[in-house]
Parts: sequence; structure tokens; C-alpha cells
Amino acid sequence: MKGFFGRLLIIDMTDKTTRVESLEDQVLETVLGGKGLGTQLLLQYNPPGVDPFSPDNHLIVALGPVTDSAIYGSCRHGVFSKSPLTGFYGASYSGGKIAIPMSRTGYDAFVIRGCSEKPVWLEISDTRVLFHDAASLWGKETYETEKTVKSLAASSDCGAMVIGPAGENRVRFAVIENDYWRSAGRTGMGAVMGSKQLKAVVFHGSQRRPFADPDGIKAYARETLKKLKDHKATEAYRNHGTPMMVAMLNTAGAFPTRYWASGRMDNWQSISADSMKERCNARPKACLTCFMGCGKSIEVQEGRHKGLKLEGPEYETLYAFGGLCLIDQIEEIAYLNDLCDRLGIDTITAGNMAAFAIEASIRGKITEPLAYGNADHVADLLQKISRREGIGALLAEGIKIASAELGLEDIAVHVKGMEPAGYDPRILKGMGLAYAVSDRGACHLRSTFYKAELAGLIDPNQHDGKAELFLDFEDRCTLHDCLITCRFYRDFYTWEELSTIIFLTTGLKLDKAGLVSLAKRVTDSARYFNIQEGLTAADDQLPERFFKEPLETGGSITREEMDRLTKDYYRLRGWSPDGNLSK
Repeated sequence: MKGFFGRLLIIDMTDKTTRVESLEDQVLETVLGGKGLGTQLLLQYNPPGVDPFSPDNHLIVALGPVTDSAIYGSCRHGVFSKSPLTGFYGASYSGGKIAIPMSRTGYDAFVIRGCSEKPVWLEISDTRVLFHDAASLWGKETYETEKTVKSLAASSDCGAMVIGPAGENRVRFAVIENDYWRSAGRTGMGAVMGSKQLKAVVFHGSQRRPFADPDGIKAYARETLKKLKDHKATEAYRNHGTPMMVAMLNTAGAFPTRYWASGRMDNWQSISADSMKERCNARPKACLTCFMGCGKSIEVQEGRHKGLKLEGPEYETLYAFGGLCLIDQIEEIAYLNDLCDRLGIDTITAGNMAAFAIEASIRGKITEPLAYGNADHVADLLQKISRREGIGALLAEGIKIASAELGLEDIAVHVKGMEPAGYDPRILKGMGLAYAVSDRGACHLRSTFYKAELAGLIDPNQHDGKAELFLDFEDRCTLHDCLITCRFYRDFYTWEELSTIIFLTTGLKLDKAGLVSLAKRVTDSARYFNIQEGLTAADDQLPERFFKEPLETGGSITREEMDRLTKDYYRLRGWSPDGNLSK
């Protein structure tokens, strides 16, 4: 089957050995790459019930059949494991440039197991795997680590994925960074990497992925660029990026504010896309093989952080530190974004944990004097979390454990132990379904259903037909994750386009029914993984607080509404009424 090397690299960190296994066409035709392949490998290699920090919990890095092709939006990779944050399915994706040198090693996926006795970093090429001593790097921040390992690699044309102090210290929401500002951000994949005493992995090589129709791919890419480079959606992402959502969600009253108490933030304009452009000289920055440039390179122009340069902040970081923590200066959010990147922490969970800690302080549950709107308080918390010092040691365990320890489970906002993104389900009720049934916790990206409700494709308060439309979104997004392509091409790569892309890269002919069947297999596999880890229908539920506490700015959701949506979803998925896979 084209689009794949048909090779899997297995690395044992304990005894410093590697072996190569074949990936059969029959498997690849069933699951493709990316999420499908990563999930298949988790089910194959992970013992059920394994501790996320056990040497037997495998860390899997997977690519897709479009990687290193001219297909736009294709420079991405996925990381899969059992999540230390949720105890369930863990998956995260990242863009940038690293997918190209990953692919040129000549492997479709990398399976890392075991635990090194001492810190190491790996160098993977198309000819060998080297285990390097990382003692001098242990404790270093991500930027310095990436710069150092790249300089030490045998090829200058390389890419690196690294962890910071948070990953080393097994902070349950630690990330894996690449290209300095790109992150495999959610579910704590950096903590799994740190538990294996693995500081970094560098990739380089010269192998080229075989495609079914190389000339057809190039022609398709040229036509895609011609049709879409000036599309209004492209222009919006290029000019404003994801920060444009700050205005949209505040207008809709669904911008989570003051730790989920309100749906609108006073002075939100000061952290908007326009503010970032005016005060931080935001300029478009794209991943390889992308014409959108949704990323924003910024430089703080004045104030105490003058001269700070980074890529970001994205919308989710603006909501987490801006809305939830009431920090209304774009420069301060940029500073906190940079700090998270250096330490290797997920900004969504970090902002949620900081706001939760502020509430805990206000309610007298912790002794630290924390206040909304104080960026220094949040920065100090981030440092303590990454090093597990003081209150940071508890917060590093994640919201489920921290809230139980402090007796604040009634205010804690999470699903399966992971916090939602910046779309309040008391307004956008389809996002309530998205958060509830996502395989990795309260995730917005596995369906991106906020788009359907904000764009008027379906009324947020409408229940009839919502689960059906949701499945269409989720299935298409699942295929994007199998290929792996950027989520922001979801409106461009329709069912027909996905069929064309798969045919050009792999030679596999799939109509819409075939595509839906493939997506269902992958979704069912992730569900099966979660069920064997103890998941029940009770885990597919929004936090109780959302049912009991309407938004101060207006908006509510009932348990009956959620039960109806969830049952509709189970039925359409072909699962039993209690969320189990039907025999």
C-alpha cells in the first residue's frame, strides 16, 4: 500500500535496544495512519490498567500517509499513550516542521517503551538509533534543550521534540515541544516522556515516502492553492489567526470568564486579535505546506516585557489566562505563554489550574494569597507547578486530584480529568456533547463543533438533528487525524476531497460510506481502549456545576438536555444505551 513505508521502530529505553517491525497493508488499509495507527498500536502493546508512569505504558509517535507530501496542511504528527492526566486515552497533535525529518527516517511510527536508568536523548536517523547522555540537559528549559540537541545531531537538517522541567517532574499536563513554539499539548504526553527519562528525540534522514500518484498530488496541491489562497476563511486566519475567536465568543456570551462564572469578559478588546496586532506587531507564520499562516509571530513593543518574541498566543491561551484569570493585558498573556512553553506546560490546563487556585485562595482552602488579574501570581504558580514546589505539587496532579484534596469538587470544571477549551456549553450546547463524549476528555478539537453553532449551521438550543450533524463533524475530523492534516482545513477538505487525497497518496479507493466506516472503526477502537481502562457512561458527562450554576451573563444547560444528546450519540454510533460497544 502506497503512502507508507510499512515500517515500525520499537525502542526499549530500559535495555537501550531497538527493533524494526513490519506494518502490514491489511492493517494500514483498516486504520490508515495517525490516530488510527496510534490507537491500534496502543491496543496491541499496552497492558490494560497499566499505570501511565509505568515503563509498560508505551509512548507512540505516528505519522500519516500525507506526511512529506505537497498536500496543504500535512506537516503534522500525533503522540499517543495512556494519559497521566485522565487515566484514559491520551492523544495530542502538533504542527511546525518536525514531521518532515520524522518521515525521512523511513518509519511510519515510533513506539517507545521502558525507562532509562539515567536521562538520555535519542537520535533517530534512517540508518541507526543513538542513545545520548542527557545529564547535562536535565533541568533545562525547552528552548535551550532544542537548540542544544539540534547542534549535537549528525545532520543540521533535523527536527527535535523535547520536554521541559514540567515533563521531567511528571506534571500530569506537561507537553512535548517542537520547533520551539509548537506543542503536543493536551493529555500530558510530556509527563509520559519524562517518566521514561527521555529528554529529547531528534530525527533526520533521507528516505522519501512512496505515493500512489506523485504527479497527481502536485497537481491537486496547485489547484488547492489556486482555489483557496484568497478564500475568506484563509484571509481571516492569515490576518487574525485564532485570536479572532475572542471577539466572536464574547459576542456570543460563551467566553469562559472568572473560572467559568461568566460568559463575557470586561475589556476583552485588550486581549483581542486587533490588540495583538497593534501592541505586539503580530505577523502571520505558517507551518510547512500551509498557505494560511494562522500562527502569529509577535514581539512585545513596550512595558516590562518589551522585546519578548514568540509564536502565539493562540485563542485557547487567551481564554485560559485572559478570561479565566482576568488578565487583561496582551503583553502579560504573551509572557505567561512564553513561560509555559519554556517549562513545557499545556496552557489550557495551566490557565484553568491557576484560576482554580485563585478560587481556592478566595475561599480559604489554601493559604497562598492569590488574586484575579495578577499575572505575577500566575507566573509564580507556573514555576511552582513545573517544579512541584509548595502548592504547585498538588496542582501538578491535575484538577481531579487537586479539587478532591481541597474539597472543591463542586466548583471544578473538567470531563474525565481534562478541562474544556474556551467554548462554554451553557451557550454552545453542542460543545457540551463534544466535551462529554470525547475520548480524551473535554476536547474541542476532535469535532470542532463550535464552528457549526457559531456559524449558524444549527441553533445552539436545537436538539433535533444535533447528534447527527455532530457525527458528521467528528467523523471528518477523525479522518483528518488519521491522515494527519491540520484541523483548519476541515472546511476545505470535504468528504469528496478526503476521498481524493487518500486515493492520490495511498491508492485506496473509498467513497463516503467507506470513509465513514473507517472513521467509525477508529472511534470504536479508542472507545474500546477507554472501556478497558474503566470508562463508563458516567464519565461521559459535564461537570455538575454546569447544571446547577447558570452563567451570570445568561445561559444554562440541563442534565436532561445532555442526556438526550448523549443517548442520541450512542445510538448513532451503534453503541449500547450505556455507552458500551455493541457486540
